[in-house]
Amino acid sequence: MVHLEHRLARADVIGEGGFTYEDWELLLRRGDEVRAKVRKMGPGFCRLPYDDPSDMVRFARERRGMYSDLVVVGIGGSALGAIALISALSHPYYNILPEEKRGGPRVFFSDNVDPWQLRGLLDVLEPRRTLFNVVTKSGGTAETVATFLVVRRFLEDALGGSWREHVVVTTDPERGDMREVAGREGLPAFPVPPDVGGRFSVLSPVGLLPAAFAGIDVGELLAGARDMDLRLKNSSPEEDPAYIGAALNWIFYGKGKRMTVMMPYSRALKELAEWFRQLWAESLGKKLDLEGKVVQVGPTPLRALGATDQHSQVQLYVEGPPDKFFTFIVPEDYGADFVFPEYYPDLDAMGYLAGRRMSELIKAEQIATAYALAEAGRPSMTIKLPKVDPYHLGGLLYMFEMQTAYAGELFGVNAYDQPGVELGKRATYALMGRSGYEGLRGEIEKFLGGIVI
Repeated sequence: MVHLEHRLARADVIGEGGFTYEDWELLLRRGDEVRAKVRKMGPGFCRLPYDDPSDMVRFARERRGMYSDLVVVGIGGSALGAIALISALSHPYYNILPEEKRGGPRVFFSDNVDPWQLRGLLDVLEPRRTLFNVVTKSGGTAETVATFLVVRRFLEDALGGSWREHVVVTTDPERGDMREVAGREGLPAFPVPPDVGGRFSVLSPVGLLPAAFAGIDVGELLAGARDMDLRLKNSSPEEDPAYIGAALNWIFYGKGKRMTVMMPYSRALKELAEWFRQLWAESLGKKLDLEGKVVQVGPTPLRALGATDQHSQVQLYVEGPPDKFFTFIVPEDYGADFVFPEYYPDLDAMGYLAGRRMSELIKAEQIATAYALAEAGRPSMTIKLPKVDPYHLGGLLYMFEMQTAYAGELFGVNAYDQPGVELGKRATYALMGRSGYEGLRGEIEKFLGGIVI
């Protein structure tokens, strides 16, 4: 079971940097109201754990042996969730394992329109042995459809008309240009539910199809998410880890902790923190509240990796501005371990390690960091999970999505839109000459004093 500890966020433990008894009482009083509002609203992502993944699983099983490489073409929420799943649940060097040990294709992500990066990726692919999964909820994401155009030429030059056997689409079930392309060309296509935003879509085909190709048990991912959903539904606010996580971030934001640092002590969970960064930033960083009032709120999410970033960031965290709240994530079982041999008992830097385990060391590193922060009056909470496996990761992902929904209610903002992103999208269309955006291009050129691309 995923477990949340918050002792090192309490004022009676760390001093005035922590939350008080009065703060805690406020959080609990608001809990039932906030959770009921979210449940009544019924965000689309809440349904995903109950969807049937059998079509995806069957497609992946039938096709896995046909390809040596899978390339996911997507950006933002169309890539970050799948990256998190595969990074957490596959061998850490999955792509360079021999094919017989992988059991599935190598998995790459094309999540930018950097020509140098894409050229390098195409250089290492064999077209006849590659499947491209083009992921765009709207069907018109500029970066994704642009990359698709390059990919089609890459495949068509090598394979002619059979290029269609090397593309699968994940997009809106009915609308959008990518859905139109899939229909015209006879490409297999999986749906992104219209009521699920990209950053909440990891447990839809957006994340599950690439995971299935990598041999990950998507049924267990969904089972973990379902059980977490039931746990949250049947708990009190005090027992609901998603609500407590949201509420502590909210209360500390009000105390000047305008940044939230997620620091997993597991390399497998590094990309989970990257996924969370988008989820938190895009959902909560808003100019207007639910009543249309200008509030310009939103905690800035940061990512650190333990123990690596103890040697790059923790100095700032312990002695720099007291403007951060910390979330540690620690697995009980790392899935591997080493016992340190006794080679140099007379050398102090090594002798004390003899007979201890590497898992003990990384856990000690996390406790030591939390202790150092607490001693400096910097609050933190720690999320513990039994192990990094599909079941527990599915529960953790769902917990963070619910935490975000609860936080939206606490901050009084719409956690499901992204108007700031949309302006940038429209400006890109205008600068690239998309029909209907001529007036905006003129406005941009006037504002910037002329533009040459």
